[in-house]
Amino acid sequence: MRLYLCLAVLAASAFGSGVAATAQETPIQQTIQQQLDAFNAKDVGKAWTYASPTIKSIFVTEDNFGEMVQKVYPMVWQHGPVRMLELRTVAGNLWQRVMITDAAGDTHLLDYMMVETPEGWQINAVQLLPQQGVGA
Repeated sequence: MRLYLCLAVLAASAFGSGVAATAQETPIQQTIQQQLDAFNAKDVGKAWTYASPTIKSIFVTEDNFGEMVQKVYPMVWQHGPVRMLELRTVAGNLWQRVMITDAAGDTHLLDYMMVETPEGWQINAVQLLPQQGVGA
């Protein structure tokens, strides 16, 4: 009997954490999409509002931030189709994987680290993932 109760508790907690992640998924994805839309519109000021306090402390101004995105993440600065993939927890942080097609038609995978702030979900880091299947 105890074994069944233990299994039931484990199953319920696993289901509960999935529900919590799903509840967070929509606002997280909306935040990322809104920032991407702002970059496509060349509205760096609006894109800046989706950056976390940590990112803002690193780049200090929205102009510095915009310049970095243009140089380091051209597929974010000017992009085509965007597809939200899995949301997962890694070392206590929420990471949203995003597939972005750039202006040339090439596909890129990025991981967005998200943090919840009083202003809502904000982007705390972006990591460009290595391309799969490239090489000799």
